[in-house]
Amino acid sequence: MNIHCSVERIDDMVNNKLNFDLVNQMDRESFTGALGWIFEHSPWVAERSWEKRPFSDVSDLHDAMVGVVDAASYEEKLALLRAHPDLAARVRMANASVKEQSGAGLDKLSKEESEDFLSLNKAYTEKFGFPFILAVRGHTKETIRQSMLKRLQLSPEAEFKEALEQIYKIAGFRLNDFLNNKGGFEMSNQRTMYYGKGDVFVFRTYAKPLEGVKRIPESGFTGRNNVILGTNATIALKGDAFLTSFTEGDNSLIVATDSMKNFMLRHAAKYEGSTLEGFATFVCERFLETYSHIDAVEITCDEIPFDKVEVGGQSGLNESDLVYRHSRNEHATTTVEVKRTANGTEITKQTSGISQLHLIKVSGSSFYGYIKDEYTTLPEAKDRPLFIYLNLDWTYNNVIDAIGSDTSNYVPAEQIRDICATVFNDLENRSIQHLIYEIGLRALERFPQLATIGFESNNKTWEPVVEDIPGSKGQVFTEPRPPYGFQRFIVTREDLEKEGRAASGAAHTAKA
Repeated sequence: MNIHCSVERIDDMVNNKLNFDLVNQMDRESFTGALGWIFEHSPWVAERSWEKRPFSDVSDLHDAMVGVVDAASYEEKLALLRAHPDLAARVRMANASVKEQSGAGLDKLSKEESEDFLSLNKAYTEKFGFPFILAVRGHTKETIRQSMLKRLQLSPEAEFKEALEQIYKIAGFRLNDFLNNKGGFEMSNQRTMYYGKGDVFVFRTYAKPLEGVKRIPESGFTGRNNVILGTNATIALKGDAFLTSFTEGDNSLIVATDSMKNFMLRHAAKYEGSTLEGFATFVCERFLETYSHIDAVEITCDEIPFDKVEVGGQSGLNESDLVYRHSRNEHATTTVEVKRTANGTEITKQTSGISQLHLIKVSGSSFYGYIKDEYTTLPEAKDRPLFIYLNLDWTYNNVIDAIGSDTSNYVPAEQIRDICATVFNDLENRSIQHLIYEIGLRALERFPQLATIGFESNNKTWEPVVEDIPGSKGQVFTEPRPPYGFQRFIVTREDLEKEGRAASGAAHTAKA
């Protein structure tokens, strides 16, 4: 059985030496996650080495990883060489490289020494097409300089080979540091570590309209013009390279949060899609392309909705194409995380949703039949007004339906909103739990492209003050006093199947 190292599993390993029997049982993802950093920004080496299990000791593992690189194409080897940082230029490098160069004194150069190394690096890169690479352990800044001068005299073919040999030495050092002297893994502490920028307000005018959305019976929504595509975004950058900024106050690898804000604003002009999901993914991928030391980017976008206003004219009231109003309580939201992988990038998290949907149903809701004991003071209600606050989130079977340019399987927040209102109107619901379950089933019926739909709800039902008004069926209410009840529930396609309700939307074909 393969072992998958979840975060919890890795935490359990911190204080335990893992022997190679356990290492050899790791699944590919866990193995790559544990050793993907050994070869600079090239986790594909560890990923392919996994296939060479079992390993008997550290030397055997190192030989396997070296063999993977030896068998790689010229283009892959060149990319591996180019993934390494310039010596004495502490930018965009893995945390291991930062420590290795610091150990050789390259972080404490004088201005003249720094300029000298930059000049040598430039000459070397112009000749060979990749940065100078040296296993610096045991070297001083002077012996490193002499090595650079000597290797500048080699032929491109000889230096290509020598640079790879140095990478193999670096990998050997890193493996021996990472593995204990008994030949087992000692997992590094897994910590929560990220930083970012919140309240990044982005207003893009005349974005690509959202078109091609399939109509459903519960909603008249078929698209939006996106004359104003507004969002309040939160950006988080993740990666081991940021550790020294916390532990040593070293900001050399820090992208300022103000730069993050400006990055997102500038790239809003370059975005050619029509959805917040697509925009968040686009910006995440551009971050990873621009800053090679970042491991992952997570962005949450909360919609800032605007609606057209009606203006009077000679022909009566007409919708203005120029004037909009900030509208609605509820707003669409999405969260996207994109991580760097051996083969590029991968979307590791994507949810869409609606926040702060407030719905009041003045009658037709009930709540009775619950446990009654010495703690119960709440009277049963067979017909009550029900005021609920809803936050909804949903996931797709195929994430490309959420972020791609083909919007035929995109699920707009407006249609989910209208499903909520329709089910609330039609259902004689016995509780909020019953209501959100039925809304979830209806949404999954309409959208076979969705995998789940989740609900966070709470009850803000008004308190009655005057329950009988002569000559009227009306009553007088006031805001409820805290505390309030809440619910969390996720409806899945399995629930739909158990209820014997088939999806009624168009057949969904997964796209690559």
